[in-house]
Amino acid sequence: QVQLVESGGGLVQPGGSLRLSCAASGFTFSSYAMYWYRQLPGKDRLLIATSAPVRGFTAYADTVKGRFTSSRDDAEKMVYLQMNSLKPDDTGVYYCNALIDGTNNWGKGTQVTVSA
Repeated sequence: QVQLVESGGGLVQPGGSLRLSCAASGFTFSSYAMYWYRQLPGKDRLLIATSAPVRGFTAYADTVKGRFTSSRDDAEKMVYLQMNSLKPDDTGVYYCNALIDGTNNWGKGTQVTVSA
């Protein structure tokens, strides 16, 4: 059974940093791309970062490019999202995702609040 568990969210001041973690289990982690989505208040859930299992390939939405970095540890079955220069507009719930055999698998999310 696929399980994704996010952690690391919290309250941070504008300009600050947070590192989100996602612990994965129940599938061959090293074979799949991992994704970070976020859902801002009143908005749809949107993809913000992709971490592919090949050669460390990553991709980012324009809204986070240059500020957020996704990385993965295949041995530990973990994916991370380092978030720097956080802005109030980054406030929302952040989700880890894996698309496995056509099925979207989600964690429960972790709340990030950027406020002075």
